[in-house]
This record gives sequence, C-alpha cells and structure tokens, in this order.
Amino acid sequence: MDRLSFHDQIRNNKIKSLALIIVIFIFFLILGYIISIILDPGFFFIIMIISIVFSISYILISYYNSDKIALASVKAKPASRTQHRKFYHAAEGMSLASGLPMPKLYVMESKQINAFASGRSPEHAVICVTSGCLEKLDKQELEGVIAHEMSHIANFDIRYMTLTAVMIGMISIIAQIFLRSLWFSSTRDKDNKAGAILLLIGILFAILAPIVTQLVSLSISRKREYLADSTAVKFTRYPPGLKKALQKIKDEHTTKEEMHKTPKAVAPLFISDPFKRKISGLFATHPPIDSRISRLGRM
Repeated sequence: MDRLSFHDQIRNNKIKSLALIIVIFIFFLILGYIISIILDPGFFFIIMIISIVFSISYILISYYNSDKIALASVKAKPASRTQHRKFYHAAEGMSLASGLPMPKLYVMESKQINAFASGRSPEHAVICVTSGCLEKLDKQELEGVIAHEMSHIANFDIRYMTLTAVMIGMISIIAQIFLRSLWFSSTRDKDNKAGAILLLIGILFAILAPIVTQLVSLSISRKREYLADSTAVKFTRYPPGLKKALQKIKDEHTTKEEMHKTPKAVAPLFISDPFKRKISGLFATHPPIDSRISRLGRM
C-alpha cells in the first residue's frame, strides 16, 4: 500500500478547493452574461445590485456571529478548567503545535463522539466537543479530534465557506429574480427563433445554476474535511490518534433522541455527521468515514 504524505494531501486539497471556487465564479459570470443579453442591461444592473446587497448582508451577519449562533443552537456551555482538564490540556497542546491562539472551549451535552470549531478568525475561534467525546476518547484520540478542529481554524475554513456561500447566494438570488421577472417584463428578440432559444437557455441555466453550485459547495466542504484531517496529522505527527477516534465514531450506536439534539443547520460543522445519514457522493457534507480512516492509515 502506497504511503501518503500529509504535505502532499494538504497541497492537493487546497488546490482542489480553489479550483471548485473558480467553478462557482464561472457559473456566476455565465449566468450574468446570459441574463444581460436576454434582459435590458439597466434592469440586469438592478438585479445585480439587489442580489449583492442581500447576499452579502445576510452572510456577513452570520459570519460575524457564527460562533455565537452555533454554540447557542447546541446549548453549549463554557468548559471548566478543573472539570474538563483533559480537554484543556489537549487544546493547549494543539495550540502550541499549530502556533494558533488558544480558542475558547465549550462542551455540549451529548453521548455522541463529536466536535466542531467556529469563529471568523483564529483570534475569535471556539471549539466545542460533546460530553461523549470527553468520556469515550483517550488522550491521543482526543488530541487528534482537537487537532482536526484547530486545522479548520488554521485553514480559515469558516472564511472560505463564507465566500462560497456569498457567491452561491448571489447566484440563487439573481436566478430567482430573473425567472420571476419574465412574467412581468418583455425580453428583446423574444419573438424570433434565436431569441426564443436564448431565452430557453437562460431559463434552464437559471434553474440549474443554483443546484450545480450547491453541489460544488458540498464538494468543497468534503475537500476541507480531508484537508483538516491531513493538517491534524501535521500538528500531532501521530495519524493513529485521529484514525482511532474516527473508528470509534463509526462504530458507536446513537439513539434518535441523541441525534435530534443537534440542529441540522449546524451539522456540517461537526467532525462527523451527527445524524449518521447514509448520504454519499454528491449530496454528502462529509467524505465517507471509511475513506478518511483509510487515508489516515496510509500517512
């Protein structure tokens, strides 16, 4: 079995994430170009302004309050240095290894093994773990999980996914306004054959673009999880720690009551899907856990 270099994995996943961001931007440009041809340029300019203002305003509010929103949604409480000593020691160790400021630590009540990081920058970062994570993981496994979450902070994943969300939001708003405007406004050359074909292409692209870009966003999310796994190995220099933690996550049996403790909106933040959904391929927010374990085993 070929060995994997975490340096190569980090570089490759960064390149792939950037390429996917460029794909979303290209869809944005194509959609804008098609609509500008079909509609009056002045009307299209108004659509662009509205979409940009709404999308950026909504995302920025969420961005600057992402940590507070996530923590409140799972009813997390600040970790105690005495009660959660193991958590503090692991976080302090990974803070030194990564060179990042010590994040604020929180604990949410859940028997599941899980954790997430949030915050707009390393200086405003938080890490939250479940009580099950602290109870079921040994020192090295917990360090692996904390290193994974510190990796999300180090790689500015919240900022990265915010940029993705802004572009997808603009595409969705532009597409919706365009489709609705067809009922009320006239389009140029709509009566000739070429105009009708162009209009049909515009409608199809406006319907498909938000769907395709959302799928690309999910792909970016999966790449960032792989990237966080690889960066965690860089911090710990011990792949078996995170590998064993993921194996325990895979093997644990969780009740439906435990699953419902986590709002679906924040599920993508966690190290593993808290709902244990059998979603794979294009529609998954996380890579297959077996694939992650296999990669870690080859590092």
